[in-house]
Amino acid sequence: MGPSLSPANRAVTASRRVMFYSHDTFGLGHLRRSRALATALMQGNPQASAIILTGSPVAGRFTFPERVDHIRLPGVTKLSDGTYISQTLGLNIDDTTSLRAGLIQSAVERYEPDLLIVDKEPTGFRGELLPTLEYLRMRGRTRVVLGLRDVLDAPDVLASEWDRKGALAAAENLYDEIWVYGMRDVYDPTSGLDLSDEARAKTHWTGYLRREITDASDTPDTPYILVTPGGGGDGAAMVSLALSAYEQDPDLGPNAVLIYGPFLSGDVRDAFDARVAKLDGRVTAVGFDSRIEALFAGAVGVVCMGGYNTFCEVLSFDKPAVIVPRTKPRLEQWIRASRAEELGLVRMLDEGRDGLTTTSMIAAIKALPDQPKPSAAGADGLLDGLDVVVRRARDLMQGE
Repeated sequence: MGPSLSPANRAVTASRRVMFYSHDTFGLGHLRRSRALATALMQGNPQASAIILTGSPVAGRFTFPERVDHIRLPGVTKLSDGTYISQTLGLNIDDTTSLRAGLIQSAVERYEPDLLIVDKEPTGFRGELLPTLEYLRMRGRTRVVLGLRDVLDAPDVLASEWDRKGALAAAENLYDEIWVYGMRDVYDPTSGLDLSDEARAKTHWTGYLRREITDASDTPDTPYILVTPGGGGDGAAMVSLALSAYEQDPDLGPNAVLIYGPFLSGDVRDAFDARVAKLDGRVTAVGFDSRIEALFAGAVGVVCMGGYNTFCEVLSFDKPAVIVPRTKPRLEQWIRASRAEELGLVRMLDEGRDGLTTTSMIAAIKALPDQPKPSAAGADGLLDGLDVVVRRARDLMQGE
């Protein structure tokens, strides 16, 4: 083990270091969630600092709050057959995973966090986190938390996946607490898991993570709906459907602001840009805006996919929303959107029930301005997640 940070500096910041692990093989969800949590934990605590370990290829395009930094792990890409390859290094996946595991362990040894918060994957990408978790358990001074979003996957699919990865044993034995960033009354992501009574006793339901405007951004002066597929990597079908609605109905309003997301690019985006250009300003499009919160706040409604972060923004900014959830490779978004619709929080455009047709999208957009806001169904009472996380983190680091 190499040298850690100097004892003098360590004394000044005792019990004030937080590290996040965010495996990020695809999309933006894990990184954005970790950034929101880090921001909350740093507020009002000038002695605190945080480091986010992330595999996101776009981490450098985000701004991070003061005393929050990130370490970019070598990226990997998931192929259509479910296997992974290194994004840039030309290494095979085993060597890439070994390199990532070594970087993670080295960072933990030298930073000596008081709290490690692991996002979603109990063992990390391909088990890369296990050596570090076992090291921390043996050392005994870092508290370790597994953070789960409100929905993971269909219960039977998740149970099989966790069994295959050894995730259930890791969650049982290598974590001090499990935090679910949602409400049990909305959905229980652990319902299909054979967790022990001890593991369920250390599970805390935080509520959803409230979002705020962190960076100012110019927004249109006239009413608009926001169309966002999140990271965009699997959002081409939804974007195309929204554009088709404006193409087919020349009187459709309000106008739309379309954010492609950083992973919707290349020929697909070029084709969309050509379609946008023909709509005479009724739809404006940008590739990626890390300050998307301001665009949410200014919109009269939202057309989106059903990712966790987007759902939190819909609730936080109290926007009528039409969610077009993906159903592959996971049912996560469909489960979330379906349950939210049952509770009156959003409307879902469901392929089996409504049909993903231009006509159904036109009707959904027309109805948006008069659709009830999430607050009418009690959304505000769901959004205490950050406050609960701050309290739990403080108690854990103080040994309570």
